Amino acid sequence: MPERIYGIRHHGPGSARAVVRELDTHPPEVLLIEGPPEADDLVRWAADGGLEPPVALLGYATDDPGRAAFWPFAVFSPEWQAIRWAVRRGVRVRFFDLPYGYRVAPSAASPEAVADGAVHPSPQAKGPAGVSGTAPGAGPKTDGEHLTEAGAGAGPENAGEDLTEAVPETVGGHLPGPGAGAGPDGEDTASGPMRPVDPIAELAAAAGYDDPERWWEDVVEHRGMPVFEAIAEAMTAIREHAPEDPDDLLREAFMRSVLREERRRHEDVAVVCGAWHVPALLRKVPVKDDTALLKGRRKGKVAFTWVPWTYGRLASWSGYGAGVRSPGWYHHLFTTGDDVVTRWLVDAAGVLRAEGVPTSSAHVIEAVRLAEALATLRGRPLAGLAEVTEAAEAVMCDGEPLRSELIARRLVVGERLGAVPDDMPAVPLVRDLTAQQRSLRLRPDAAERALDLDLRQDNDLRRSRLLHRLTVLGVPWGRRATTRRGTGTFREEWRLAWQPEFAVRLVEGGMWGTTVVAAATARVTRRAREASALAEVTELVETCLLADLAEAYPSVLAALDTRAALDADVHHLMAAIPALARTLRYGDVRRTDVAGLATVTASLLGRVCAGLPSAAGSLSDDAARQLRDGMDGVHQAVGLLADESLRDRWLATIGSLATRPGLHGLAAGRLTRLLLDAGRLDGAEVRRRLRLPLTVGTPPAHAAAWVEGFLSGGGLLLVHDEALLSLVDDWLADIPAEAFDSVLPLLRRTFGGFDSGERRAIGERIAGGRSARTGPMIMIDTGRAAAPLTTLGALLGRPLSVGGPPPGSAVAAENAGEAGNAVASEKTEGARSAVAAEQTGEAGNAVAAGGAREAGSAVAVAGSGEA
Repeated sequence: MPERIYGIRHHGPGSARAVVRELDTHPPEVLLIEGPPEADDLVRWAADGGLEPPVALLGYATDDPGRAAFWPFAVFSPEWQAIRWAVRRGVRVRFFDLPYGYRVAPSAASPEAVADGAVHPSPQAKGPAGVSGTAPGAGPKTDGEHLTEAGAGAGPENAGEDLTEAVPETVGGHLPGPGAGAGPDGEDTASGPMRPVDPIAELAAAAGYDDPERWWEDVVEHRGMPVFEAIAEAMTAIREHAPEDPDDLLREAFMRSVLREERRRHEDVAVVCGAWHVPALLRKVPVKDDTALLKGRRKGKVAFTWVPWTYGRLASWSGYGAGVRSPGWYHHLFTTGDDVVTRWLVDAAGVLRAEGVPTSSAHVIEAVRLAEALATLRGRPLAGLAEVTEAAEAVMCDGEPLRSELIARRLVVGERLGAVPDDMPAVPLVRDLTAQQRSLRLRPDAAERALDLDLRQDNDLRRSRLLHRLTVLGVPWGRRATTRRGTGTFREEWRLAWQPEFAVRLVEGGMWGTTVVAAATARVTRRAREASALAEVTELVETCLLADLAEAYPSVLAALDTRAALDADVHHLMAAIPALARTLRYGDVRRTDVAGLATVTASLLGRVCAGLPSAAGSLSDDAARQLRDGMDGVHQAVGLLADESLRDRWLATIGSLATRPGLHGLAAGRLTRLLLDAGRLDGAEVRRRLRLPLTVGTPPAHAAAWVEGFLSGGGLLLVHDEALLSLVDDWLADIPAEAFDSVLPLLRRTFGGFDSGERRAIGERIAGGRSARTGPMIMIDTGRAAAPLTTLGALLGRPLSVGGPPPGSAVAAENAGEAGNAVASEKTEGARSAVAAEQTGEAGNAVAAGGAREAGSAVAVAGSGEA
């Protein structure tokens, strides 16, 4: 009896149902499935209840685990259903695609494809443009793009997706370079020439459909028509005129050789493969031709296992060339018997309710009616994803795109993560991680979730150490969140999301050790030995603390000593101290022994104190900014250290440096501020030092740099010190007009860095402090002050006059909230009032009636640049 060849659509629920029906009707003696032959021994696990799709076969080169490939399966994948059917009935299953070992042979890899242990894409997805892959150079779509397409008329079941199994690449994934791809279902970004033919598009066009995806859904998914013979005939016609892919020819030669072998052994053979390959398997090709094509090829050593997969990675927008745009919808189609539309919209209502969107049963009823009406109007046998999406958006989402995207993310794509049995063959590192995940009650999940850890709790502390160790191994299951404010050291916030490619990283990590802690220790030790910069080693010191890598600590500390002794750059030394200080402070919370680190830190600080004066000479603006940042880091780090002698030494160093003649204004101002914050200077001394650069004769650029250095880091000092605020305000008013342009950018940068609340408070202090100030009587030049009032009155819609508001407010108090303008008058005091309004962050312009100079100074303080 001739073999039965079932050309299927990879990850097509209609194909899956049709294949199972055919196998029930005509049970074979042996079942051949498109896939890597090296994974034949893993087929038996499909009968294990612990192997829950979506899952994937992971193949990797044993001598280079970074060269790996995936063959994903969903519950609705025809290959998966065929395998489950066979193992339950005791029918032998054999994968008959080109062995993956050919792909990873040394001659198969291209230098550009094998980079840094990354998971490499397979040329398996080079199907027709818009069918089973992306064009060369095209990246995967963003989440927003795929959600928009998934939830609209061009949705997952519409054109552009892996339209049919007419494309051969639909079960296996990442390939290490052109010509080295493996597996029928590659997760790929296309690494070969694209076929110019979209076979399903041509078939749909012949049937009068503009949308190939709708044609497939109507013919196969909704009606369930047996189309294997028709598809085979259509593929034969299309391939007669389509250019051949050399990779396909090689794969199909191997497939035919396996098929001939099984024909000699069995009378009844069934084949499940991508429909594109059917004509090649039916074609009569001489044995010698296939043998010649396969002759002389080397085979590398590979290993295979099952790993969990996600629907997000099965989606085509992730870059998976054989992916589908709506895995969640297809799962629903395959697993739901009756009332497909109703059950889908009930689930959609549940998603909205979970997010606090009121959705009643009446909404669901009306949405079902609308979806069915749309299907009837469009002549479809059943409402598809386009109809249910439009109905849900119109009835349940009130036309709100964000709600539609939420449904698309949760249901159309889905957040399902597969599972594998605990006793599945795996590298020891994976087994150790699985055991720790179970012990710590930290279950992997494809959906991102927040994790708040209290390091005072033993279980949370162990969780933190595990996440940090995995980060060392290049498995960023958790990423540190930075939303928490404060200096507390006993809490950590993480965002967790498990990705399938972590399986490859873990296989790679197996070369460092058989347990997570051993592998992380070996990895950190190697990095410390190879580090070329001091900053790299100090980061590793902190890593040893966070991940509790006690055995790596001596090696890292020795490398730190060596690097610190060889590095004479003060900037490098200053950059190293903050991480060491954090390590010393956090050691108590994490119960880590940091003995010996305090000595190294003290030594580095001593070298910084000795080298800082020479490093502070003849600084450019950029060098001064770099020095300021470094000093800020050291100053903060010294505050973390519970060592008064180190603190006194640091403060003595910057105290003598702050009074050094010729020191760049930015550094001098910043040092004065640090000394004030540390209590080494009182307010009177600070005001005296501030007057020196602000006196007449000092270059305005130097004075502005001094003010920038002094005020950088926040404006609360000006809020609480009225005398200092008055001093800065007076200096602003006295800047000569010809020097103002050079000072303005520096001041804008300074005041623009303050929080809006600080700017507002400064403005209020200036405006509110007028009555308490002493000084000459304010004289208003009414002629000059009235000039802008005509325009302002037209903008406000009511007449304005000079008289009325108190002189100190200069109309700003009345109009700041309405027009965002401050009308100031008469030189210095007018400039001050304009500054007050402008600094609130609400005033848009400062109009100084006292002249361009006064208005300009007001703009400088506010940092708005508008007058």
